Amino acid sequence: MRAVDIIAKKRDGHPLTAEEINFFVQGFARGKIPDYQAASLLMAIYLKGMNERETADLTMSMARSGKMLDLSPIAPLVVDKHSTGGVGDKTTLVVAPLIAAAGLPVGKISGRGLGFSGGTLDKLESIPGFKANLSSEEFVATLRDYGIVVVGQTADMVPADGKFYALRDVTATVSNISLIASSIMSKKIASGANAIVLDVKVGLGAFMHTREEALALAHAMVNIGQALGRRVAAVISNMNQPLGLAVGNALELKEAIVTLHGHGPTDFLEHCLIIAGQMLLLADRVRDAQEARKLLLHQLDSGRAWRKFRNWIVGQGGDEAFINDPSRLPQATFIEHLLAPPSAYIAGLNAGEVGLAAALLGGGRARKGEPIDHAVGVVLAKKIGDYVKKGEAILTIHANDEQKLTDAKRRLLDAYSWSDEPVERPPLMHEIISSKSKVQSSKR
Repeated sequence: MRAVDIIAKKRDGHPLTAEEINFFVQGFARGKIPDYQAASLLMAIYLKGMNERETADLTMSMARSGKMLDLSPIAPLVVDKHSTGGVGDKTTLVVAPLIAAAGLPVGKISGRGLGFSGGTLDKLESIPGFKANLSSEEFVATLRDYGIVVVGQTADMVPADGKFYALRDVTATVSNISLIASSIMSKKIASGANAIVLDVKVGLGAFMHTREEALALAHAMVNIGQALGRRVAAVISNMNQPLGLAVGNALELKEAIVTLHGHGPTDFLEHCLIIAGQMLLLADRVRDAQEARKLLLHQLDSGRAWRKFRNWIVGQGGDEAFINDPSRLPQATFIEHLLAPPSAYIAGLNAGEVGLAAALLGGGRARKGEPIDHAVGVVLAKKIGDYVKKGEAILTIHANDEQKLTDAKRRLLDAYSWSDEPVERPPLMHEIISSKSKVQSSKR
C-alpha cells in the first residue's frame, strides 16, 4: 500500500477503505508519511468529501493513533459534552458538577480559547493552582476519586488529530464537515466516554454561521457516534448573542459560581439544564426532559452541585479560597460602563464582535500558546429585546490597559443595532438530534 495511491484515489472521488485510511493515518502519526502528502490528502478530502463510513473510519483511526482510555473499571457509563465554540460559553463549569452530583461521572478533554471563542481550560486556570495538564493515569484517578475531570489534550492521546489539525490550519482545509467531525469525535472516543452531548453553536459568534451548516455537522457527529457504538446527542444552539452575561475568563468563572448558587442569568441556566438533561436521557437515568429538569434543579437547590464543583476544583489542585470568595479571583484595573447612544430596543448584539473585543482586551488569543489576561472581559447589562434609555449602561468593560479599553469600547458599540419597535428575543435552541430519537424540534 502506498500513500500516493490513496491520495490519487480520493482525488478522483472514490471512497477509501478502512485499511487505506488506517494505513495513512498511522503512517502520518508515526512520521512515515510526510506533511506534503498528508496536505495533499486533506485537500482531496476537502474537495471530494467523505461518506459516513469513511468519516467513522477516519475518526476511529485517529483515536487509535495514541492511548485510548478504558473507564469501565470506574463506572459502566461515563458521559461527556463538547461545545463547538462560542462567546460566554461557560457551560461545562455548571453542567459537569450538576451531572456528577446526579451520580454520573464526567470525563472531558477540553480546549483553550482561540479568536472570539473562549476556552474552558482558560476559565479554570483563573483559579490559582488548578492543574489542567494531567497524565492519562491522573485523568483516570481524578475521575474515580471526584466524579469529574476536565483536562487538556495530552501528547499521547490522539496525536494524529494534532498533526492533521496543524496542517489543516495552514492549507485552507479547516471547514470540511468530515474533518471537523472526526477531529472532535476522535478525542471523545479516545477519552473513554460512552455517552456524548454535542453543543453545536450557530450564528454570528460561532464557527458555523447557518443552521444548515450546523445541522450537517451535528448529523455527521451523531452518525459517527452511532457507527462506533456510542450514545450521542447534538443540540443546535443560538450564538447570535453571548450566552449569559459575562465574557472573559475570571468573569465567566464568577458567573458559573453564581449560577451554581441558584442566582445565574436565566438564559445560561436554561441552556445548562437542556445540555445536562440530554446527558441524563442518553444515560437512561430519566424517562423524559421534565424528569431530568426536576432532578437537576434538586442538585442545584440542595447545594449538591456546588459541593461537587468545589470538590472537583480542589481535586485538580485549585485553591478553594478563590472559589469560596470569588472576589479574590483576578480583577481588572479599569472598569468602565458603555452607555446606550439612543433610547431604543436592542435589535442585535453581534456575539462574534463581543468575543473579539474581549480578546482584544487580552482575554483571548490570536495564535495558540499565547498568554492571556484572566481578569479582563465584558459583562452585559442588556441583551436583544431589552429596551434601554439613552445614557443607560448596556455593558461594563474590565480592562488592564487604557488604550485597549478605548479600542474595545468602539468595537463593542458597533456590535449593537437598534430598533424603535419592540424586538422578539432570539430562541435559545433550534433542534436536538439524538442517536436515540434522531430529531427533536425545539423553539426554546
